[in-house]
Amino acid sequence: MADQHTERKLAAILAVDVAGYSRLMSHDEEGTLRRLKAHLGDLVEPRIAAHRGRIVKRTGDGLLVDFASAVEAVRCAIAIQSGMVDRNRATPADSRIEFRIGINLGDVIIE
Repeated sequence: MADQHTERKLAAILAVDVAGYSRLMSHDEEGTLRRLKAHLGDLVEPRIAAHRGRIVKRTGDGLLVDFASAVEAVRCAIAIQSGMVDRNRATPADSRIEFRIGINLGDVIIE
């Protein structure tokens, strides 16, 4: 049997999802989706690009983003959270889209 080599790399993976997404959708599906798309297009995706991240997976209310640098992943998370404070300022508390963000540093398998 040939020696199988699994290619790996060290990566910082940033995971983003919306807190209370199901609740928000049950109260105002169209408005929630419209606001989420605006936040992603106007704030989240540009910050990811600015910090040299790469979106590797999209879910209904979240993203997995690959960064070569843990520092850039943290800076990106801070930029997104800071931007959301400004964007949510005029939105009623029960309608706000708030992102939960976590970062994991470790080896990932390259496929």
